[in-house]
Amino acid sequence: MIALVFVNISLGSVTIPLKNTFTILFGGDTSNTSWTYIIWDSRIPKAFTAILVGSGLSLSGLLMQTLFRNPLAGPFVLGISSGASLGAALLIMGASIFSSIFSFSLFNDVSLAIASSLGSFLVLLAVLSVAAKVKDTMSLLIIGLMFGSITGAVVSVLSYFSSAEKLQQYIYWGFGSLGGLSWSQLALLSLLVGIGIFLSIISIKPLNAFLLGENYAQSLGVELKKSRFIIIMATGLLAGAITAFAGPIAFIGLAVPHLTRQLFNTTDHKILVPAVCIYGGILMLVCDTIAQLPTSASVLPINAITSIIGAPVVIWLLIRKRKMVF
Repeated sequence: MIALVFVNISLGSVTIPLKNTFTILFGGDTSNTSWTYIIWDSRIPKAFTAILVGSGLSLSGLLMQTLFRNPLAGPFVLGISSGASLGAALLIMGASIFSSIFSFSLFNDVSLAIASSLGSFLVLLAVLSVAAKVKDTMSLLIIGLMFGSITGAVVSVLSYFSSAEKLQQYIYWGFGSLGGLSWSQLALLSLLVGIGIFLSIISIKPLNAFLLGENYAQSLGVELKKSRFIIIMATGLLAGAITAFAGPIAFIGLAVPHLTRQLFNTTDHKILVPAVCIYGGILMLVCDTIAQLPTSASVLPINAITSIIGAPVVIWLLIRKRKMVF
């Protein structure tokens, strides 16, 4: 991963000689001061963002697949990421539709992150309220999918009445982006992802028990309601914060847990929890490096790269192993 971070930092739209890149990273001076600014304020935050996004989404996917015992579950199933999308849609497209109410422009990176966070947080609160009353995990899964459908429908209505310019802004946000985070935003994202990882670590025993069924887990002394609450809270923090700061990035949360199970041939969460974090970070770094297209000024949508690179790998592993480990 360390080597990938160096490769990721050395590439970009501005060509910086490898020798100068190392000099800047180790605190030295170069003849071009703008290179120092590019590396420390753009490329290094972007590389750290890639690691956090890859690790967080992969872990949230693992939590959802285990909780619902469904290999197709991912961080989007509870509607939390959809809530973040709704918050962004209301800010970008709602401001133009309700221009008589919002007579000033709210759109910038900070307000976009705040709106997305509020959207995911409100949906998370709704899901947690339902989780406190519903005993059946599958019912909770269906209710989560319904939350996603509702927020998707509201976004569709906003898109229909929105101007072409605002619609384009929302579509670009939906492509996902790892760049543009300041050090303070990166610190906040790190804190939220760190809390999500901590909650996941303390849930390792219940996660292993959930694989055997809720009745068996209860017979092992697992408090079902409390464990589900902690797992959903962890997923909400991971998926919501990442979607708010980097946009709705697909594939990673669904595929990396499967990749990790196939590679380690285990379902033990003592191994899977740290492994998905490492593999998720590595895969996202690889995808971001490819998306940058060295020596080119354009950057490909990270959402497209994650699927183009990751999907064939998952297919190859499943064919090679001949069966899915779950």
